[in-house]
Amino acid sequence: MTEKLYAEVIGDPIAHSKSPIIHGFWLDALGIDADYRKTHVTAAALADFVRDRRDDPVWRGCNVTVPHKIAALDLIEDRGDVRGSIGAINTIVRADNGALIGTNTDAAGFYAALGDTNLAGAPVTVIGSGGAARAVLFALSRIAVGPVTILARSPLKGAALLALFGLKGDALPIPAVAPPAALLVNATTLGMVGQPPLDLDLGALPDDAVVYDIVYAPLETPLLKAARKRDLATIDGLEMLVGQAAVAFELFFDAAPPRDRDDELRALLTS
Repeated sequence: MTEKLYAEVIGDPIAHSKSPIIHGFWLDALGIDADYRKTHVTAAALADFVRDRRDDPVWRGCNVTVPHKIAALDLIEDRGDVRGSIGAINTIVRADNGALIGTNTDAAGFYAALGDTNLAGAPVTVIGSGGAARAVLFALSRIAVGPVTILARSPLKGAALLALFGLKGDALPIPAVAPPAALLVNATTLGMVGQPPLDLDLGALPDDAVVYDIVYAPLETPLLKAARKRDLATIDGLEMLVGQAAVAFELFFDAAPPRDRDDELRALLTS
């Protein structure tokens, strides 16, 4: 009996991941006989994990989350030069010949959630300088935003990212008060379950600003609560999560997910 095809999501921590719900919903909707799992993989075990999966013929690939998005680059083929563009991967796909190919679907997922928000020439603030922030900055560099302020524990690292993506702006420590911006993005794990909170005074943001938090556990983060108290437009982490998952799903299972059922999926994810 042939084993069932499967893909998975890896990270440390991983218990909070909603990716199996998303991919499982789509697999069921399309009648595809395959599985999608979540697997706890520490940094020390990452290389062994990739080596073991390389020889598994029914493994279709995996999504890669914190803290492996940069480290995993050294373990796979980088045919699309993700290292030279975004500098981090969030997806590994196993080709038919057994080659493991890395890519990044975070940038597409981030951008899709913005919808028709017009950010041309507008100031943007991004919190973070890790793998997720790289995908966000890559997307922003493609839509002609105005000056970008990176708030990070290491402003030097933030400044290097501005240069890498050809963005004008400043890199500063995370302050108590968010600077004025048309879009504020939290691209860190701050505010996630088990992580320190992100405490920002949003008083300097204009009334038409958009606050976007990529954290989805909890879905209603303290940052989004603060934004809604000011009646600011918000985008929660499920928007990016589902958007990036849709691109990965097609790579894993060679089928487009049924995005016309997004409302049903969101209800399942928030129940």
